[in-house]
Amino acid sequence: MSKTSRENREFDVIIWGASGFTGRIATNYMHAQYGEGNIRWAIAGRNQAKLDSVRNQRDIDVLIAESDDEESLRELVQKTKVLLTTVGPYTKYGSKLVAACAEYGTDYCDLTGESLWMREMISAYDESARNSGARIVHTCGFDSIPSDIGVYFLQKEMIARHNVPARHIKFRLRTAKGGMSGGTADSGLAMVEKVEKDKSLRSQLTDPYLLNNNFRGADGPDRISPFYDEDFESWVAPFVMGPINTRVVRRSAELLGDMYGSNFRYDEGILTRGGPTGFLGATGIGLATGLAMATLAAPPTRKIIKRFIPKPGEGPSEHEQEQGFFEIELKAKHPEDESLDLRAIVKGDRDPGYGSTAKMIVESAMALAHDDVKKSGGFWTPASVIGDKLLQRLPLHAGVTFELIG
Repeated sequence: MSKTSRENREFDVIIWGASGFTGRIATNYMHAQYGEGNIRWAIAGRNQAKLDSVRNQRDIDVLIAESDDEESLRELVQKTKVLLTTVGPYTKYGSKLVAACAEYGTDYCDLTGESLWMREMISAYDESARNSGARIVHTCGFDSIPSDIGVYFLQKEMIARHNVPARHIKFRLRTAKGGMSGGTADSGLAMVEKVEKDKSLRSQLTDPYLLNNNFRGADGPDRISPFYDEDFESWVAPFVMGPINTRVVRRSAELLGDMYGSNFRYDEGILTRGGPTGFLGATGIGLATGLAMATLAAPPTRKIIKRFIPKPGEGPSEHEQEQGFFEIELKAKHPEDESLDLRAIVKGDRDPGYGSTAKMIVESAMALAHDDVKKSGGFWTPASVIGDKLLQRLPLHAGVTFELIG
């Protein structure tokens, strides 16, 4: 098969998996935000009837491909500048698509939070992506854009104001409201089952620099027990998405070179207030998180859990998405003078896992397709390849804001 040059591609963006729960939300946002402009885009998947239902008589091109057919995927990715995929678990359905994009120079963005799979893809296809010019960008949703772009925003501010990078940035989830979809639950289960089949992967899960190639900073394993943080005058509980977000931010530190400094540290947690109430809240969250992981790790109890979690394609209602939100506080610590520390608030105006996530990945795809992105091919993080573009796009279009406070 001859390769089609990027400049001659039929579409700017193709949304793969548009009939899935998050894919529908992304399609609706894409149409509302860019449907009337000069953006050339299409939706794609395996089932014509389901895709026609998503199109719903709107002027949207529909493409059919098979996720397990490599030739079909090669033809698909050569039709577009950017392939946006919401189809998970990525460890089951994403590898052939990444391989095709890396081979044919097609930019790629996804919503994976599957760190083991990401490491596998980087190792397998980074050289191919570098050769073809494909920019492969994982974690373009709630994991891990608020973390990754929030840290990038604070480091830019610290350097601009004080001419040095922050030595340590802390992420603290203040509040959030939203639901879980079946796709998210299925992705979590897939990673647990992957480790169960290959016990050697357990050590990778605890490696704080799993996604890095060479750079290793001062961070140890993520904290799993509650602790009191003087900087926030609050007890802090473990954040279930911390293990993926922290690794993405540490990879950004490597890819952005001197911008974050050689001893950069980063951690995440959930604020539960000070005093006995905060301690009890942090302890409760910690125990619940540990119990959930233990339950998923045991095959008998995992089968029971599967009966009660949402099925793929299910998730929060449109009303629940609109009523959702998130608010995160970050603190950047100056390397020498604490009076020069900076704080920022990251806010989203929709359910974090779906309403906001769909907008974030669409804006990521649009940045890759239409903005003047200087980076060449390879595996990038959102901050390292489109950080400046997202700091412009997300507040303007997606209701995700980054602001200094205090």
